[in-house]
Amino acid sequence: MDCCHYTGIVSSRYSIPVPLRSQGISSTSYPVVSLQKASVVGYNQISNFSHRRSQRSYLKSYRGKVLASTTRESWDIGRFLRTLFFFNGPPNPLKFVESLIEKVTSPEPGEIPKKMKASGTVLVTGATGGVGRRVVDILRNKGVPVRILVRNEEKARSMFGPDIDLVSHKPLMLFAFGLIISIVLSIGDVTKAETLNPEYFKGVKKVINAVSVIVGPKEGDTPDRQKYKQGIKFFEPEIKGDPPEKVEYLGMQNLVNAVKNSVGLRDGKLLFGFQGNLSGKLIWGALDDVVMGGVSESLFQIDPTGSETGGPTGLFKGVVSTSNNGGFTSIRTKNFSIPEDLSAYDGIELRVKGNGRRYKLIVRTSSEWDTVGYTGFFDTVKDQWQTVKVPFSSLRAVFRAQTLPDAPEFDPSNIISLQLMFSKFEYDGKLNPTFVEGPFELPFSSIRAYINEPITPRLVHVSSAGVTRPDRPGLDLSKQPPAVRLNKELGFILTYKLKGEDVIRESGISYAIVRPCALTEEPAGADLVFDQGDNITGKVSREEIAQICIAALDSPYACDKTFEVKSTVPFSEPFVVDPTNPPPEKDYEVYFKNLKEGITGKEALEEGIPAPV
Repeated sequence: MDCCHYTGIVSSRYSIPVPLRSQGISSTSYPVVSLQKASVVGYNQISNFSHRRSQRSYLKSYRGKVLASTTRESWDIGRFLRTLFFFNGPPNPLKFVESLIEKVTSPEPGEIPKKMKASGTVLVTGATGGVGRRVVDILRNKGVPVRILVRNEEKARSMFGPDIDLVSHKPLMLFAFGLIISIVLSIGDVTKAETLNPEYFKGVKKVINAVSVIVGPKEGDTPDRQKYKQGIKFFEPEIKGDPPEKVEYLGMQNLVNAVKNSVGLRDGKLLFGFQGNLSGKLIWGALDDVVMGGVSESLFQIDPTGSETGGPTGLFKGVVSTSNNGGFTSIRTKNFSIPEDLSAYDGIELRVKGNGRRYKLIVRTSSEWDTVGYTGFFDTVKDQWQTVKVPFSSLRAVFRAQTLPDAPEFDPSNIISLQLMFSKFEYDGKLNPTFVEGPFELPFSSIRAYINEPITPRLVHVSSAGVTRPDRPGLDLSKQPPAVRLNKELGFILTYKLKGEDVIRESGISYAIVRPCALTEEPAGADLVFDQGDNITGKVSREEIAQICIAALDSPYACDKTFEVKSTVPFSEPFVVDPTNPPPEKDYEVYFKNLKEGITGKEALEEGIPAPV
């Protein structure tokens, strides 16, 4: 709540805790109302006891007051009680007694630790494969926290170390190039949705997916798959293990569903709006200065034709008064039944029709009633629809109009409620320069979490060149790679790879889809060709593809692009690197800048264009 101080309301036995007296302010200056029934006390287990005990370590710094109008008006205790009951339910005397016992018997809490900032962990799936293993090694050497998702625990431990830990346990700490690197192993199978434990994806901000169906020579291969990995000499292939549909298509559906909440959506997450009936999922109620003896009054309603397009919009309206030391109105949601995890996003944006006033957005991460609100401001332009953004980085911990520098840092992974407020008070004695008493209204058509521009890929996927070619008309199969010629015999491997790509493109997650030509064990460093439209053939190093995937994570030019990659070295010529004169490190941005959105090679299928030779 936002107020200068709380007025006192005294019963014959207890004091209702919401109107809380500030230090240095005489209780005789407040209205006193006699309440004979002690059952009125105890809403939300009397937050004065439970809240003050749990948060004393950083609320004790609250001091002082902000003076408001001394005009006196009749105070509506009925509206005060209705406000309490709306947000907290009917009073429960038994729970109140329980809270008193807890207050007496529980020890004083220590200093509340600050939550560590999100580490920006990268999840690598298919981490034991040829590309995935290299991705992990490069990220580790760069000091990037890595989480790996694998099916074969024994193989992962032999590759990354015998002491590697499972997720939710102590991670393996590796020392590399002067950096302490944490790798967390998660045992899961993208083909089995039930194995993708939500715990695996907490803290994950980006994903590189190198999962692929296993293909090997019919005649057999060496234990380390040397025949398959060399990528140049042809061996009659077959599928080993799960079929392409299960891995490339259904597995991609499972993976996207598992990581979507963690990595976020390109266009943000809609919290309130009129798409898909989201307006009914947030239950708003008025929370005005009546809780401190004031007479301001507001409400939330839906205006069926009030939006900028003539459709429905939310409306925060009311009358604000400074009488009785008041001066604010607000609407607040009831606590969410499940906390919102917005850790993938950078802030909250609102689409509003302004009135030239400054408003507050208050975000709470506690289910308690009278608690810290993480507060940001936004200014509006009179009679104009506008999008206003409140970055999470701008939110300040505020309690009763006082900032709390020692409060826990804002945790966007555990959002419990939202509140919109029009107030005379800002914080720490400052006043709202746009405040005026009287009627006001603020139409708002949407509230959503957003990702900062420029947006970069949150999911980089390793696919394959040739995925659109099996069904392309007029194709000379004799001049195409084996996977194209044998698509049907290999369980429609390319068909399902393309379906998996489409799952990503339609997911709403920002992505980059990398389609390597034939993968080899050669070193990185050869000259490259990037192309779009699924037309090229050739070979490329797994090491090069791993580097491209990592570079794409940070490139806005790679975002929402699909592209093929090959080296300029012919199949017949092995590529080697002179260790005394290695090739210079590539700037992949040069390649990414030439890519275009919307080109996948499916255009040729729709237009009946054969693939170039």
